[in-house]
Amino acid sequence: MSNETHQHIVKYRTYVIVLLTLLLLTGFSVFISEINLGRLAIAGALIVASVKSALVLWHFMHLKYENRLIILMVVLVLFVFFVVLVITFLDYRFQ
Repeated sequence: MSNETHQHIVKYRTYVIVLLTLLLLTGFSVFISEINLGRLAIAGALIVASVKSALVLWHFMHLKYENRLIILMVVLVLFVFFVVLVITFLDYRFQ
């Protein structure tokens, strides 16, 4: 095994664009919470939060530079989290 380190140089412009996108999505989630959408408010907030977490994972945690196995493991963990979340909401719904 080699002890090579791989450095990925990312432009500041990319970080600024991701930051502005995260701020825009945060504003959108606040907007969703202020209007009366009923049950869709929770779904909208969860969708926005999922997109924000995907952006953070992909850019700030440099997941896009990892090998496919690491990406597969992260996707698997997120899938299990989604299943647990659905089971929790179903349990809450039918109580």
